[in-house]
Parts: sequence; structure tokens; C-alpha cells
Amino acid sequence: MSGTESDAERLDYARQAIEHAYDKGWTDGLPVVPVTAGMVEEFLATTARARDEVIAAVPHLGRECTVEQAAVNAALAGCRPEFFPVVLAAWDALMRERTVTGGGWQSTSGPAPLIVVNGPIRAELGINSAGGVLGPGFRANATIARSVGLVVRNVFGIRPHELDQTTQGIPGRWTLCLGENEEESPWEPLSVELGLPAGADAVSALLLRTSEFVDNRHTQNAEEVLWDICDTVARTGAAIVPHSSAGLILGVEHAQQLADAGFTKAEVQRWLSEHAVRSHAELNRAGKGIEGSPSNVDERGMHMVPDPGQIPIVVAGARNAAMSMVVRPFGFGGWSREPQLVERAAAHAPAGAGSAR
Repeated sequence: MSGTESDAERLDYARQAIEHAYDKGWTDGLPVVPVTAGMVEEFLATTARARDEVIAAVPHLGRECTVEQAAVNAALAGCRPEFFPVVLAAWDALMRERTVTGGGWQSTSGPAPLIVVNGPIRAELGINSAGGVLGPGFRANATIARSVGLVVRNVFGIRPHELDQTTQGIPGRWTLCLGENEEESPWEPLSVELGLPAGADAVSALLLRTSEFVDNRHTQNAEEVLWDICDTVARTGAAIVPHSSAGLILGVEHAQQLADAGFTKAEVQRWLSEHAVRSHAELNRAGKGIEGSPSNVDERGMHMVPDPGQIPIVVAGARNAAMSMVVRPFGFGGWSREPQLVERAAAHAPAGAGSAR
């Protein structure tokens, strides 16, 4: 464009570029940011990784995503360049999830990646950890997760009515990225629980089927709160007999209430594993009677999540209404055992920051 063009003409060019992206099928239904080669170079400058390094793949489709392709889609999603190292760390975490590499993107349940960020980078990038943490309004949360979905669509070619077999899907397919509310959590951050040093900038991720709220501002008894959460964890509709899955995004009040009553995070996991049981009569009534002798079935019925380690817990959200979320991981495991450190090029790392991943 020449320097004599008016603002209206420039806006018209931008509109044409957006419509071109729609015509090419590069969007997720929402407008994308027109991307130039110069923008992609800005993104690539934030990482020491080679542009042609493969960072994600769908082996059964024979398709791969490079750092450069991830940068293009992060720019399309509306990320700022400084968000890109978090995007790469999210892909590193996702590719360590068996359900991701085993065809989860094409599941009939339409799972979405849930990305959890720990460390000081949350404040640095404006990643929301408090009120509205699963909702709209925060650029970093929205665009980091959106960039993952655009890669699934644009690089892997997994689109609805084509390779995507989703029956209904979940709105979170657009974006599910949150920061853990480390400042108000009574327990160690997720990244520390999974083995990383305190204060590290880190990303954990898994595929998620959906989330279901638990509103309990009615009691100060921690075990009563656990029973309320347990009722949602043990919902028969979430069972793919003889298995089910569940995790928790605990609100601050519930987390602190449990901690004040002496519960560690591991004890909450064990309590739910022991008590989230549906009887044989209840399963039969729902048409989900159990045949054979699965290891998670006894005379009481079916233990919905028999392994406490498969109940991931993170604390996030605002202190305002004693609400929590039960989430449904895709598959029957917990968080990746390998959360990823955020790696940045030296010129883009804060003073004293490490670059190991």
C-alpha cells in the first residue's frame, strides 16, 4: 500500500484479507488476524528453536506441524509474539499426552485442550488466573489456546464434517487456557506437584471433554463440600462403562476450606476415589450394567475414578461465590507427568530467566 491511501482504504484491505481467510477455510468461525511474513519473523525471534523443527504430529494421519507453522497460526489467532513460547510449551505438553497422539482430536466427544500456566509469566503476559478464568475477555488466555485449535484445523486438516467426528463438541474447543491462582491456593502449584522447581514458568495440558459447575456456599463443613463435588464426579452420564474420568478446578474458597480442615491435595484425590461410587442398581437403571469383573468394581458398585492419581486438581478463579468445576479429561488419566518449562530466546527472556525446557 502507498503512503497516500486513506484509513478507509487500509481498513478495506484488512477486511478483504479477513474475508480471504474465510474463503480459504483458515478460520475457526471467528475472524483471524491477517498475517505477514514480517509478523511471523517476530514470533520466531522469541524462541531459539529452528523454524523447521517438528513440534506436533498426528501420526495416524501422517501430518506434522513445525515451529514456523505454529507461529503462523499463533499470529492468525491474535497472539502477541511474546505469547509464542507459551504456545510452544503447550504443544510440548500436549504431545506427551497419549490421547493427543492416539487420535483424540477426532473423537466423537470433541475434546478441547485445557492449558494451565504456572509461574511469574502469568502476570507478565496478562494470563488470567482469577475471576472469569474459563471465560472471555483476556487476550493471552483466549489466543494461546485458540492457536492450538487453528493448528489442528489448518495444519492437521481436522475440520468438522471432514476428519473431525465430533457429535456436538464443547465451546471450549475455541479456547481453554488458564493460569493457576497460585497466590491464593493453599497448596503447591501444579507444576511443583509434577516435579518442577517453585517459581518456574511452566505449562501443563490435557484434552478435556467438558466442565460442570459445583456451587456450594451453603456449608462450612469440608466433608459436606466433598460429598457435593463427589455427586458430580460420580454422574452416570460421564461414565463410559466400566471407566470414567474427572478432575477439579477448585475455587479459592473450596480449596482453602478443604486445606483448613487438614486435607492435602493428595487426600482430596484419595477421598474422591474412595467415595465416588455408583451402585449396581444405579448403573443398571441407566442402562450401564457391568459385565465381567473389572478391577474398579466391587460389591458397592463401580468406583468412577479408581486411581487417585487420575484426578487432577488445580486452583483457579475468584474468591466470590464458593464455586468449583468438575472437569472431564479425555481418556482415563490425569495431567501429563511432564509439564513443560517455557523456553524463550535470550533476547526475549527476563533478566535471570532460564531457558531449559
